[in-house]
Amino acid sequence: MPGKGKREEKTDVQSIEHYKEVLIDPSINENKRMLEDIFRDSSDAVIREFTMENGPEALICYVDGIVLSTAVDEVLKSLMVLQGNEFDIAEIAKKTLPVVQTSSAEHYGDLLTAVLSGDTVLFVEGSTIALVLGLRGTEGRTVSEPETETVVRGPREGFNEHLRTNTSLIRTKIKSPRLKMKSFVVGTETMTDVVVSYMDGIANPKVVQEVEDRIKRICIDGVLESGYIEELIQDSNYSPFPQIQNTERPDTVAAALLEGRVAILVNGTPFVLLAPFGFWQWLQASEDYYERFLVGTLLRVLRFQFLFIALLTPALYIAASTYHPEMIPTSLLLSIAASREAIPFPAVVEALIMEVAFEALREAGVRLPRTVGQAVSILGALVVGNAAVQAGIVSAAMVIVVSLTGIASFTLPRYNAAISVRMLRFPLMLLASLFGLLGIVVGIMAIIGHMAKLRSFGVPYLAPVAPVSFSDWKDIFIRAPWHKMNRRPAYMNALDQQRQPITGSSAVDKGDQA
Repeated sequence: MPGKGKREEKTDVQSIEHYKEVLIDPSINENKRMLEDIFRDSSDAVIREFTMENGPEALICYVDGIVLSTAVDEVLKSLMVLQGNEFDIAEIAKKTLPVVQTSSAEHYGDLLTAVLSGDTVLFVEGSTIALVLGLRGTEGRTVSEPETETVVRGPREGFNEHLRTNTSLIRTKIKSPRLKMKSFVVGTETMTDVVVSYMDGIANPKVVQEVEDRIKRICIDGVLESGYIEELIQDSNYSPFPQIQNTERPDTVAAALLEGRVAILVNGTPFVLLAPFGFWQWLQASEDYYERFLVGTLLRVLRFQFLFIALLTPALYIAASTYHPEMIPTSLLLSIAASREAIPFPAVVEALIMEVAFEALREAGVRLPRTVGQAVSILGALVVGNAAVQAGIVSAAMVIVVSLTGIASFTLPRYNAAISVRMLRFPLMLLASLFGLLGIVVGIMAIIGHMAKLRSFGVPYLAPVAPVSFSDWKDIFIRAPWHKMNRRPAYMNALDQQRQPITGSSAVDKGDQA
């Protein structure tokens, strides 16, 4: 009978936590009964009893579909046919089984966690220890180009839903023993595997420790996507701004690790979290560093401009057309007035109608099947926009403003940052309709004040502009040449600040001299 008298009734199957202290029984029959009870009505659970050659009874247990069945066959063959007269479980692992990863379990809690994660468990009659065999293997999506972060120049590989594939993609880019990957299990029911990755000797140990502590404090029944963890460990839950970056690109994660940041990988999702994350990283794309620095700088400057267009254009149009018409050139003012002559609504209502319609089309384009989604979005925008102008519901000028705003919001490389900008447009439009330019200024000051107060794992959200660190500005407003970026970002407080010798700049100079 399993230890501590925790034999379960058939109607009382509990979570894994309940079995943590339940000891493994030396009797094969009792362990078989226990497993059959736990896995009743689970058609994918395989419990196979067999006799070792010239030896005792044994039992093997795994979940079909998440193990390598051919490897399980090899294990059974080794034990039933090629057995080496070793019946002690430690000797079996050492001398008989052709398995690289093995461990032992004394309690049903550890055993069930292993089985449900894809491992195979071996019981031997008379032993109170079960052997856990690492034979995990599932059919999954192959490595393909990430759909949300495409580039013209750069690697085409992206993460998928398999954790070990994702860790291997990072490991192939950083072939250093300083790359660390610590494993955690989160979720009392899902038992989701989570890996915290960082560069030892580069990342700030306080940040690494803080990330680990926050993950350990998570107490939830299930984690199905990295978004669960992002929301549970971020600094401010009620801020509209993302405080943790997510990415599908291994090269982005590798670059962040080399800057001293921490990556969080979650099994079952291609989105990897990166922390700390600040405002200026909204505008940094991996492609900036693959093109020549002049191209990267131009793209960076354009994104700054489009950020302000995406955030402020509708509000400025409302304020100028409602309170400050003297700011608009006369010919343009007359044109706008003529287009708005038949419109029964004030400018703010026009803007809200168009913004809501645009967001609805965008959401519909995402949810519709891919083959028709893009066509429906474009046709919907053209038909609805044209019909709304002809019906006198909105003016042509407002259609242009909202279209320009929508295009500008898609130029931001970080999707979660673009969503924040779209959300903030609405309160700014309302402030503009109530107070004109004064309302916009008050709104911007409130946004900047909130950002100045925000932290991401102890790093100020506006760093390196507030607090000021001029040395880091070479990768904020512009993208400086690689030979000028000798040091890691100072605001990350990395242990090892140097990325390349300062004399590295002389490589170019030496080439010039030669």
